[in-house]
Amino acid sequence: MAMQTTTDNLQGEPIMDINMTPLIDVLLVLLIMFIITIPIQTHAVKLDLPQNTNDPNPPPVDPVKNKVVITQPGAILWNGTPVSAMQLRQYLDVSQQMDPVPELHLQPEPEARYEVVDQVLAVTKQARVEKMGFVGNEQYATF
Repeated sequence: MAMQTTTDNLQGEPIMDINMTPLIDVLLVLLIMFIITIPIQTHAVKLDLPQNTNDPNPPPVDPVKNKVVITQPGAILWNGTPVSAMQLRQYLDVSQQMDPVPELHLQPEPEARYEVVDQVLAVTKQARVEKMGFVGNEQYATF
């Protein structure tokens, strides 16, 4: 692209080239504003999930499995029975005292509110649940 100088433009014609400096300045300012205004996702519930070990003798699978379902209206079901968060904590405390410790299967419905799921995860963290798994993830494939 050839630059046109004022000596070439003696007839007073306007210069047709776009000045790129203001465009680049505006884009850089917009980029910086976008980076600053992105909300930082700081809310998290940290769980100590079991690590995959290649132990040749894995522990025997316990046939007792407790299932916690979180429904769309916000109800918490313990093995099919509606419970409150306080009752859930009591059931989890009792199950953690058993030998061997039964597995806990958490299955939120696709339309369940996140804050209820987060509350249940916080209760399981407080109860120090070690054997926990999320079941029914295939139902989210359509969303």
